[in-house]
This record gives sequence, structure tokens and C-alpha cells, in this order.
Amino acid sequence: MANQHQRRACEFQLLRYVPDAVRNEYVHIGVILREQGEGGRLDVRFTRDWRRVRCLDPEVDTALLEGMESELRRRLQEEAQQAEPDRKLMRILDESLSLGVQMTAPKAYLAESLPAGMDELMRLYVEPPPREKVSRLRGRAAIQAGMRGEFERAGVWDLLRKQIRAAEYTRPGDPLRIDIGYRPNGVIRMFHAVSLEPGVEMAKVLAFSAVGLRAGVERIEKAGLELTAIIEPAAKLGISDEEPERLEMYRFGVETMEEHQIRVLTTTDMPRVAATARRELRVE
Repeated sequence: MANQHQRRACEFQLLRYVPDAVRNEYVHIGVILREQGEGGRLDVRFTRDWRRVRCLDPEVDTALLEGMESELRRRLQEEAQQAEPDRKLMRILDESLSLGVQMTAPKAYLAESLPAGMDELMRLYVEPPPREKVSRLRGRAAIQAGMRGEFERAGVWDLLRKQIRAAEYTRPGDPLRIDIGYRPNGVIRMFHAVSLEPGVEMAKVLAFSAVGLRAGVERIEKAGLELTAIIEPAAKLGISDEEPERLEMYRFGVETMEEHQIRVLTTTDMPRVAATARRELRVE
């Protein structure tokens, strides 16, 4: 292990979600870590597990918080090298953080490296302890987590659009939000997690929306739309020929989406999808 003289002098601040300022109950959701001194690097990371946040506030908009992470990282890294970084940091945080998110005062920290320090601080302050990880993500949440993991490994997560409002392309009041999208050239690729574990309702909703989405994208973006549903493999849901009713329902969900020109892939296809995104977005 590196000794104290080999460690980098840093400062960290914790981001915490406070749904009720009067009660002042909060959950740590992220860390901002930056190296001290001129030209010091900076990073921000939010939790990947929102269960403790949902326990505190069942109505929390986790998609908004996830989008905040990418926006914060982009803006902080853009301005970290400019004059008066401390003042700019405070301005960016004031502009970017919602009323439900607060930031702690800076604290000194010695890190072996920025990534290692971030991992340690997340483990100490943000991520749930092991005993809370007994239950595993299921359904749409599990698919979304897998999608994010593969896009992050490909280094493109922060380049993607998240939680795309269908109402931008269909009509006001449409509640659907497509999970992820990007535009590599003359086509817009959108990806949406659709769990067939509870039934085919999610598949039917996406199929119903596909025509309007496609027309809206062509009208507004002057581009074609490739809409992809990411589902669980049948085997992962324990579906087999021995349960014909469940198998028929699973196939119905897939076929319903495909009939509406929705490409259907499973979570096992995500490494290939992420690699394509990396190539198309020209990430070195």
C-alpha cells in the first residue's frame, strides 16, 4: 500500500438527498472529489443503488438525480481549469442541484489516486453496507442497471441522452420516458428497458408509442428512429417449454414489439450494443 507521502492531497464533499428540509432526514447519494492545487483533476459520482433513497422518499425521481450526475461532471470538468475554480464550483452546484440535494463542507483527504479515492469514499459514505445488498434488483430496474453498466464500461455513458420525454415527439401529456438514446449520424438510436417478468404491459405500452415516436423524430429531428427494447432472456426468467402459458406470453410480448418495428434484444446483447455506441461516438 502506498505510504502517506505518496498519496495525493484532495478535498471531498458529499452530496445528500434531503426530501424534507424541516425534518432534515437525508441519505448520501454521491461524492465530489478533487485534487488540491492548480490543475488538479476533479470527479463526481452518484450511487447506482437507489433503494435507500426510495425508502426515505418513495416518490423520488431517480432519473432526475441520474441526469444531474452527468450534467455536474460535464460542467465541473469543463471549468475546473479556469480561473477562480472554487467560486465557479459553487456557482455550478447552486445552478445544478435541486432543492432536494445538499452538499457538505469540503474535507481534506489523501488518496492513492483519484479513482481509488472515489471508490473508497463511495464505499465509506454512500453505498449501502453489504447486509443491505441481500435482495437483488429485478425487472426493469435490473435491466436498466445492466444497460448502464455496459455503457459505462464502454466509456460512453456521459455522452448519452437519458430519460427522453416522449412528449417532445408525440403530444403533451405523454408520460413515457425512453431510458437512453444517442444520435451517431442520420439516425437516432433509442434504448428502453422492458421487463417481461410481470407480464406484457410494458411491451404493449412501448409498441403503442412507437408509431408516434417515429413520426415525431422524423418531423422534429429530421432523422430516422431505431427504437430498441432490451428484455430479459427467457431462461433468466425461468421460462421453458414446460410452462407453455408463460412462454406464449413472453413470445407475445416480443412479437408485439417487433410488429411495430421495435428491435428486441436481450441483456446478453448489451456488450455488443455498448461497443457499437463507443465506435459510433468515436470514443478513443
